[in-house]
Amino acid sequence: MKSWLIAGAMVLPVATNSDAAGRFWVVGNHATNKCEIVTSNPVIYGNIWFGDGPFESLSDAKLARSTISVCPKEEDPPADCKDRCEKRS
Repeated sequence: MKSWLIAGAMVLPVATNSDAAGRFWVVGNHATNKCEIVTSNPVIYGNIWFGDGPFESLSDAKLARSTISVCPKEEDPPADCKDRCEKRS
């Protein structure tokens, strides 16, 4: 029984991480006072004060960011999302 619990605990983070591939999140960053779009599941801790998502496309994430009252109206796409984001939006 314990071995099944340990195996399940080890598989869960891998399954969650692979599910997050190719998705977008909107996060609020206290350090920059901006709402950013990121391509990895954010950990809400420290400078990150909220996260919303996941969204299937960059355009969906931009639309969601525009509806959050504390976010500025326009921002650049995520830095780690050069060519892939242009194709998906």
